[in-house]
Amino acid sequence: MPPMPTKTKKFIESVSEPEYINEPVPMVEDDTVIFKRSHFYSVLTVLAFAAGVLLGYVVWGMGSTENAAVAAQSPAAAQAGGPVVEAPVATSEPKYIRYDVPSDGFYAIGPEDAPITLIEFSDYQCPYCRRWHQDVYQSLLAAYPGKIKLVYRNLPLTSIHADAFPAAEAAMCAGEQNAYWQYHEKLFGGELLGNEVYIQYAQDLGLDMTTFEACITDHKYQAAIQADSDFAINLGVRSTPTFFVNGLAIVGAQPLDIFKQVIDKELAGEIPK
Repeated sequence: MPPMPTKTKKFIESVSEPEYINEPVPMVEDDTVIFKRSHFYSVLTVLAFAAGVLLGYVVWGMGSTENAAVAAQSPAAAQAGGPVVEAPVATSEPKYIRYDVPSDGFYAIGPEDAPITLIEFSDYQCPYCRRWHQDVYQSLLAAYPGKIKLVYRNLPLTSIHADAFPAAEAAMCAGEQNAYWQYHEKLFGGELLGNEVYIQYAQDLGLDMTTFEACITDHKYQAAIQADSDFAINLGVRSTPTFFVNGLAIVGAQPLDIFKQVIDKELAGEIPK
């Protein structure tokens, strides 16, 4: 595991899980959290839309503490989950920072030499993670055939999602039998989780049930999943899903256009290395 960044800038703390930016009222729910105060530098860039309203995804960059920002929340959202946090208007060209997030040794789909490595930290019980998977995942890969390597890393929010960690273990156990991505699809495609569901999915995929059940019972991949989670937390990740596009961070279940804008700039060489 590579060393964590040693320089820190304060980042605004709150409790929320990102919503799609095109929903009329951002919702703040109790089952999610975002980046903690002491680990991320400040805003990399915030996209401005036609009306000049800053909403949506946050990508971090170096700069003063005062330039750190999070997406603006409506008064309704603030009443539900905390104070309104205004997103400041950008006054200068953004400066960029890339985070060293390893991708080797984790389950990945796409060409090994793809120009874009998209690393997802996610939770099988997170409704926003499921939404992104169902609404954006395939469309994004289809938009850039042969250009994206997607890497899945586990960040089960165990304090609020009791089934997230066991679901991750089940997927890893399926991976032993070369069925990780098929099992991954079933977990995000269904509405229910739990031991009976994990067994049913394994049976549906024709896995060796003796091997699969022993893997689950022995918690064979518990340490690996915990290490994955610890890495994310130590880096400062507090929200699921969180993505890194060649090291550039995007928070939340953002729509396809947000990812395309970042990827298009990256492919065009417009973002400094």
